[in-house]
Amino acid sequence: MVVLVTGATGLIGKAVVEQLLQKNHEVHYLTTSSKKIQNTPNFKGFLWNPAKHQLDSAALENVEVIIHLAGATIAKRWTAKYKNEILSSRIDTAQTLYKALQGSSHSVRQIIAASGTAIYPNATQELYTENSTEHSTGFLAEVVVQWEKQTSLFNSLGIKVCQLRTAVVFAAQGGALPQMAAPIKFGIGSIMGTGTQMQSWIHLQDVVGMYVYAMENQWEGVYNAVAPESISNRKQTHLMAKILNRPLWLPATPQWVMQFVLGEMHQLLFTDTQISCQKAIDAGYVFQFPTANLALRNCLL
Repeated sequence: MVVLVTGATGLIGKAVVEQLLQKNHEVHYLTTSSKKIQNTPNFKGFLWNPAKHQLDSAALENVEVIIHLAGATIAKRWTAKYKNEILSSRIDTAQTLYKALQGSSHSVRQIIAASGTAIYPNATQELYTENSTEHSTGFLAEVVVQWEKQTSLFNSLGIKVCQLRTAVVFAAQGGALPQMAAPIKFGIGSIMGTGTQMQSWIHLQDVVGMYVYAMENQWEGVYNAVAPESISNRKQTHLMAKILNRPLWLPATPQWVMQFVLGEMHQLLFTDTQISCQKAIDAGYVFQFPTANLALRNCLL
């Protein structure tokens, strides 16, 4: 099968491409840099310019599935300019793909698009499912709403749309975990705020596995890409310290301190939600890392 991947050079994208190639799929990928183009029998790069809605039409040749991961990282200080980049990078890339397919003869039957769990509001006692109607009102929640609105348009082209609302990704290299572990490794780790805030997460191997499984089983609709177990900031911090064999001696870091250091982005550390992955389990997906203990030990040791 020929699969087109956007965001193929990112943390998840690289791992998805590797998994697809191992399964003998042919991968097309889009890049804005001619220096990143490769052309091998099973791995071919093509240029696009999402800001101008331009795309090399050859990238879509014989493609049956699009895995759409493109979007600026949220792990960077949210200045007004960068917030616009976070949003526009998701809207422009989706619109570019849509316009390239609209009115053309293509073989695409499914798009599996990245989304985020930030759409769910903070509520410690609530377990959110894909059917939950309550939405957060913050910046990232609005990004998710607009993100999903754009990718839902592909339904009008007769293409199945699957949106994976992805939580914090635990990975050995890249993503948020190395940054979270660094202070603990240096002996200056601490709990954030009260430490009671609950966090949903997923191991890199599982989010990749879910993308491939969604493709192989033609998933349609919204799925939460989260592990079965949520974890509190306090428990996660102590677990990481135990795994790394480092002491925790500093007092808890007040929220206002992190707001001063990180600005609006500090909200990522104080998200307080529990999210269900039961829909994915019921659809047959089996998690490789269902618990935080297993996932953190795999990533940190």
